[in-house]
Amino acid sequence: MQIGVEISLYPLRGEYIPPIKDFIDRLNAAGEFRVQTNTMSTQVFGEYDRILAVLQREMRSSFEKDGKCIFVMKVLGPLAD
Repeated sequence: MQIGVEISLYPLRGEYIPPIKDFIDRLNAAGEFRVQTNTMSTQVFGEYDRILAVLQREMRSSFEKDGKCIFVMKVLGPLAD
C-alpha cells in the first residue's frame, strides 16, 4: 500500500538546522521514497511498511544524536499505485 507522510522536526536546542538537514538527508539516502521538502515540512511517499520502518529507525537516531526533539506527522493513505 502506498502512503504519504508529512513530517516536521523541531529539535529543542539552539542549533536546529543541522539536525533537520541530517534527518532529511537520511530519508533521501534510503533511496526508495519520493521525498519533497519545503520550509515547513518534508513529505515522503512510498510503500507503507518501508516508510514506517525507516521513519522509526531515523527518528530513534535523531533522539539519540540530538536529544529532545519533537516530530509532527500526518499520514495519508492509501494512495493510488
